[in-house]
Amino acid sequence: MLPTMTGNRSTRRRVLGAVGAGAVTALAGCGDITGSDAPDYESGEIGDIDGEDRSAEEMTAAESLAEIQPNEGVTTLESLSLEDHEFVLEDDYRGATVQGTVENTGDDRIQLVEIRVRVYNDEGEQVGRYLDVGGDLDPGASWSFTAIILEPLADIDEYEVAAIGTPA
Repeated sequence: MLPTMTGNRSTRRRVLGAVGAGAVTALAGCGDITGSDAPDYESGEIGDIDGEDRSAEEMTAAESLAEIQPNEGVTTLESLSLEDHEFVLEDDYRGATVQGTVENTGDDRIQLVEIRVRVYNDEGEQVGRYLDVGGDLDPGASWSFTAIILEPLADIDEYEVAAIGTPA
Protein backbone atom coordinates (compact mmCIF):
# COMPACT_ATOMS: atom_id res chain seq x y z
CA MET A 1 0.00 0.00 0.00
CA LEU A 2 1.37 3.44 -0.95
CA PRO A 3 1.57 6.17 1.70
CA THR A 4 -0.88 8.99 1.36
CA MET A 5 0.21 12.53 0.56
CA THR A 6 -0.59 13.56 4.11
CA GLY A 7 1.70 10.84 5.48
CA ASN A 8 4.55 11.96 3.20
CA ARG A 9 4.18 15.57 4.24
CA SER A 10 4.20 14.62 7.90
CA THR A 11 7.36 12.53 7.50
CA ARG A 12 9.01 15.19 5.34
CA ARG A 13 8.17 17.87 7.92
CA ARG A 14 9.66 15.76 10.70
CA VAL A 15 12.87 15.23 8.74
CA LEU A 16 13.12 18.91 7.80
CA GLY A 17 12.38 19.94 11.37
CA ALA A 18 15.09 17.65 12.74
CA VAL A 19 17.62 18.85 10.16
CA GLY A 20 16.70 22.50 10.84
CA ALA A 21 17.04 22.04 14.60
CA GLY A 22 20.43 20.40 14.09
CA ALA A 23 21.59 23.27 11.87
CA VAL A 24 20.47 25.88 14.39
CA THR A 25 22.26 24.00 17.17
CA ALA A 26 25.43 23.77 15.09
CA LEU A 27 25.32 27.44 14.14
CA ALA A 28 24.65 28.55 17.70
CA GLY A 29 28.16 27.51 18.68
CA CYS A 30 29.93 29.26 15.80
CA GLY A 31 31.02 32.20 17.95
CA ASP A 32 33.13 29.96 20.19
CA ILE A 33 35.77 27.43 19.37
CA THR A 34 35.03 23.94 20.67
CA GLY A 35 36.74 20.57 20.64
CA SER A 36 40.46 20.25 20.04
CA ASP A 37 40.72 23.86 18.82
CA ALA A 38 39.33 25.26 22.07
CA PRO A 39 41.73 27.83 23.56
CA ASP A 40 43.46 27.27 26.86
CA TYR A 41 42.18 29.94 29.23
CA GLU A 42 44.34 31.16 32.09
CA SER A 43 42.66 32.35 35.29
CA GLY A 44 43.15 35.83 36.65
CA GLU A 45 42.37 37.42 39.98
CA ILE A 46 40.64 40.79 40.22
CA GLY A 47 40.99 41.35 43.97
CA ASP A 48 39.58 44.33 45.83
CA ILE A 49 38.51 47.12 43.49
CA ASP A 50 39.00 50.63 44.79
CA GLY A 51 37.29 52.82 42.23
CA GLU A 52 34.05 54.04 40.77
CA ASP A 53 31.98 52.94 37.80
CA ARG A 54 32.21 54.98 34.60
CA SER A 55 30.11 58.08 34.08
CA ALA A 56 27.54 58.00 31.26
CA GLU A 57 29.98 59.82 28.95
CA GLU A 58 32.83 57.46 29.84
CA MET A 59 30.59 54.44 29.27
CA THR A 60 29.68 55.72 25.80
CA ALA A 61 33.37 56.07 24.93
CA ALA A 62 34.20 52.64 26.39
CA GLU A 63 31.33 50.97 24.51
CA SER A 64 32.53 52.45 21.23
CA LEU A 65 35.99 50.91 21.73
CA ALA A 66 35.21 47.63 23.48
CA GLU A 67 35.46 44.54 21.29
CA ILE A 68 32.72 41.98 21.86
CA GLN A 69 32.30 40.15 18.51
CA PRO A 70 34.70 37.21 18.03
CA ASN A 71 36.36 36.74 14.65
CA GLU A 72 35.73 33.74 12.43
CA GLY A 73 38.72 31.66 11.39
CA VAL A 74 40.75 32.08 14.58
CA THR A 75 42.12 29.01 16.27
CA THR A 76 44.53 27.89 18.93
CA LEU A 77 48.11 28.45 17.74
CA GLU A 78 51.05 26.86 19.54
CA SER A 79 53.19 29.81 18.50
CA LEU A 80 51.06 32.29 20.50
CA SER A 81 52.32 32.60 24.05
CA LEU A 82 50.38 34.57 26.64
CA GLU A 83 53.31 36.11 28.52
CA ASP A 84 51.45 38.01 31.25
CA HIS A 85 48.05 39.46 32.10
CA GLU A 86 46.39 41.36 34.92
CA PHE A 87 43.23 43.23 35.85
CA VAL A 88 43.83 46.99 35.69
CA LEU A 89 41.35 49.68 36.70
CA GLU A 90 42.20 52.70 34.58
CA ASP A 91 41.32 56.18 35.84
CA ASP A 92 39.68 57.24 32.56
CA TYR A 93 36.93 56.09 30.18
CA ARG A 94 38.54 52.63 29.85
CA GLY A 95 37.78 51.79 33.47
CA ALA A 96 37.97 48.03 34.09
CA THR A 97 40.41 46.31 31.75
CA VAL A 98 42.48 43.17 31.39
CA GLN A 99 45.92 44.00 30.06
CA GLY A 100 48.89 41.88 29.15
CA THR A 101 51.36 40.75 26.54
CA VAL A 102 51.26 38.00 23.95
CA GLU A 103 54.28 36.83 21.94
CA ASN A 104 54.70 35.04 18.62
CA THR A 105 57.22 32.33 19.53
CA GLY A 106 56.98 30.65 16.13
CA ASP A 107 58.82 31.07 12.83
CA ASP A 108 55.88 32.45 10.83
CA ARG A 109 53.96 35.71 10.94
CA ILE A 110 50.53 35.59 12.59
CA GLN A 111 47.95 37.51 10.56
CA LEU A 112 45.38 38.05 13.32
CA VAL A 113 45.66 37.78 17.10
CA GLU A 114 42.55 37.75 19.26
CA ILE A 115 42.58 37.98 23.04
CA ARG A 116 39.41 36.62 24.65
CA VAL A 117 38.51 37.55 28.21
CA ARG A 118 35.64 35.89 30.06
CA VAL A 119 34.45 37.76 33.17
CA TYR A 120 32.71 36.08 36.13
CA ASN A 121 30.74 37.33 39.13
CA ASP A 122 31.34 36.22 42.73
CA GLU A 123 29.01 33.25 42.21
CA GLY A 124 31.16 31.93 39.35
CA GLU A 125 28.65 32.85 36.64
CA GLN A 126 29.99 34.27 33.39
CA VAL A 127 28.70 37.84 33.03
CA GLY A 128 30.55 38.93 29.90
CA ARG A 129 33.08 38.21 27.18
CA TYR A 130 35.41 40.88 25.83
CA LEU A 131 38.16 40.92 23.24
CA ASP A 132 41.12 42.79 21.91
CA VAL A 133 42.31 42.23 18.35
CA GLY A 134 45.69 42.84 16.79
CA GLY A 135 47.37 41.81 13.60
CA ASP A 136 50.59 41.12 11.73
CA LEU A 137 52.60 39.72 14.61
CA ASP A 138 56.03 38.83 13.24
CA PRO A 139 58.09 35.92 14.62
CA GLY A 140 59.62 36.88 17.96
CA ALA A 141 57.45 39.99 18.26
CA SER A 142 55.21 40.84 21.23
CA TRP A 143 51.93 42.73 21.36
CA SER A 144 50.49 44.51 24.40
CA PHE A 145 46.73 44.12 24.60
CA THR A 146 43.97 45.85 26.52
CA ALA A 147 40.51 44.33 26.69
CA ILE A 148 37.92 46.81 27.96
CA ILE A 149 35.39 45.28 30.40
CA LEU A 150 31.96 46.93 30.35
CA GLU A 151 30.43 45.22 33.40
CA PRO A 152 29.81 47.31 36.56
CA LEU A 153 32.66 46.89 39.05
CA ALA A 154 30.37 45.29 41.65
CA ASP A 155 29.49 42.53 39.16
CA ILE A 156 33.01 41.27 38.45
CA ASP A 157 35.08 38.96 40.64
CA GLU A 158 37.48 37.05 38.40
CA TYR A 159 38.41 36.53 34.76
CA GLU A 160 39.95 34.07 32.33
CA VAL A 161 42.02 35.02 29.29
CA ALA A 162 43.19 33.19 26.17
CA ALA A 163 45.14 34.08 23.03
CA ILE A 164 44.12 32.66 19.65
CA GLY A 165 44.86 33.68 16.09
CA THR A 166 45.05 33.14 12.35
CA PRO A 167 48.36 32.18 10.73
CA ALA A 168 49.53 34.18 7.71
